[in-house]
Amino acid sequence: MHELAVTQSILDISLKAAGAQHAARIRTIRLTIGPFSGIVPECVQMYLEVLAKGTIAEGAKIEAVTLPLRVRCRACGAESEIDRRHIACPACGGVNLERLSGREFLVDSLEVDV
Repeated sequence: MHELAVTQSILDISLKAAGAQHAARIRTIRLTIGPFSGIVPECVQMYLEVLAKGTIAEGAKIEAVTLPLRVRCRACGAESEIDRRHIACPACGGVNLERLSGREFLVDSLEVDV
């Protein structure tokens, strides 16, 4: 259910940015998310359809790019990208990893009509 509050924030940020550019309509809201952000783009889209009614964002589509998960191995010091299915250092196979990224979440850009 936290996607409702998150979506409201996305909408607020998008409306403010679009207003600053005197946009007539928001077509697309592009998000950048980390694999451990807890954000489900499909849920955000569903809530956006309800929350954006009557605004310049009505009908806007969510496009999300998921960033890779970056880690540093505490055993060998290697920094690398891994996925959630293979949580081990690609260099040495160690599993004592420090997460360097993965919780990011931001409104990256908007596609608007002016």
